[in-house]
Amino acid sequence: MSTSKFQRGFTLIELIMVIVIMGAIGGVVSVFMKSPIDAYFASARRAALTDVADTVVRRMARDIHRALPNSIRTSGTNCLEFIPTKTAGRYRADTDGAGVGDFLDFSTTDTSFNMLGLNSALPSDQQVTPGPPADVIVVYNLGIPGSDAYTTTGSSINTATVTSVGGAGTTATETNIGISARKFPLASGSNRFQVVPGAELMVSYVCSASTLRRTASTAFTLAASCPATGSIVATNVDCTGTWFDYTGSDLQRNALVSMFLKVTDSSSGESVSLQHEVHVSNTP
Repeated sequence: MSTSKFQRGFTLIELIMVIVIMGAIGGVVSVFMKSPIDAYFASARRAALTDVADTVVRRMARDIHRALPNSIRTSGTNCLEFIPTKTAGRYRADTDGAGVGDFLDFSTTDTSFNMLGLNSALPSDQQVTPGPPADVIVVYNLGIPGSDAYTTTGSSINTATVTSVGGAGTTATETNIGISARKFPLASGSNRFQVVPGAELMVSYVCSASTLRRTASTAFTLAASCPATGSIVATNVDCTGTWFDYTGSDLQRNALVSMFLKVTDSSSGESVSLQHEVHVSNTP
């Protein structure tokens, strides 16, 4: 018996109609989906740019907070330079009642003094060390002639290289610090000193050729021109306009560093601008 009357199927015209209808529906859906998808990728791209800019300024802010008081200086608007510190302490200013104690003598050339407290009790990255490279002791830096850590010649030098730690003058509560022979020009009112790490005596940030670089030096030799060398911190940076601005205080106790960063995405051409201010303590 014939079964043709129970067979079912579709024609080529019906298939073409279904394809056309599905294509039309897909086109309509794609129109509504394109904008949210584009917005998602644009948001992700801008978030990445913002993250880069925020990370850069925060890294610079951490560095600037470690700056030796009154050591920050700029050259133009694209260069920031300063002397970093790793720790600070207080020196013995006189002997005790029994005439004991190696104090820092400002009336003559001295080669050692007692630091109040134990150097070994400090975190390893904050301990004073003779190196190599040897750390540097700075006393009462005012950033002016007669008390300027950038001075490397003459009788007004207020820096001395650490030669030993824990010498004969060490006591149960103090650490003897040996230094290169130095007659410091000015004493600190609070008997304070700062320690500059020997591996990074100077640090500069400079923006040049769309690249922000950080340069560290093991000598006080960088000029305020800030050479465009060193490790890359960020690329595709707009180096035009105001970048770094340093405003010191007349009282030399506080200062403000303003930073403006504009980063551009190389594929889309979009830019993100970020301004950040860092308060700096200039109390020596």
